[in-house]
Amino acid sequence: MTAPPTALAGTVVLLRRNLRRTVRDPAPALTAILVPAVIALVSVTVFGGALGSGGSYVDYVTPGLLVLAAGCAPAPTASAVRADVSTGVLDRLTVMDVPRGCALAGHVIVAVLRCLVSCAALLALAFALGFAPGAGALDWLGVLGVLALLGCAGGWLAVAAGLAARSARAAGLAAVAPAVLPFLSSAFVPVATMAAGVRQFAGYQPLTPVTETLRGLLAGSPCGADAFAAVAWCAGLALAGCAGAVLGSGRRP
Repeated sequence: MTAPPTALAGTVVLLRRNLRRTVRDPAPALTAILVPAVIALVSVTVFGGALGSGGSYVDYVTPGLLVLAAGCAPAPTASAVRADVSTGVLDRLTVMDVPRGCALAGHVIVAVLRCLVSCAALLALAFALGFAPGAGALDWLGVLGVLALLGCAGGWLAVAAGLAARSARAAGLAAVAPAVLPFLSSAFVPVATMAAGVRQFAGYQPLTPVTETLRGLLAGSPCGADAFAAVAWCAGLALAGCAGAVLGSGRRP
């Protein structure tokens, strides 16, 4: 009798499956890369002259664009999870004694990888537009860590949305919120310049400290309390998404 696969082995196998599916159908991944790139071009080349002078605005807006790219990256994950539910993949895994958590973890890892690839492409575009960071080696490691943690949080939230949604379209729409929140943060303009009400929301929502942390790291300046708030928010959102995924998976027969 064949022994059931370990959690690590099952995660690796299902991770490879999800990567192959991404290669066969690259449109969602390319959309997650192209949308932030187009917004970056419009922000810097069209609005940059009004919001800031030349290179200074691309230096200001690039951290926010990275957060936007990280927010767009998990959206295909929600639809993929919903497809696994609809086609019975999760149920078949249970029959095969493969923990469902392996499949969900595989989706999250792909979401993190998609996030990092999207952010790398956006950084390349930002450099072409005149981005001139003052970050050192440790600062770049910090940027990588923050983006990976943000991608992990977005991945688990997307998995929870995919399990809770009734269709792939609904799952995709539920994952749009992380891509909208950067516009209501300090990503594009300082919070102090916003109207009352919006300013208060932007000051206390999770993506503002994440953006300010990336901005400080890329500038090579201290991040202060923003870094602690950013890590706390990302970790909390990841735990909330993981808990939602566990509950959603537990409701499956």
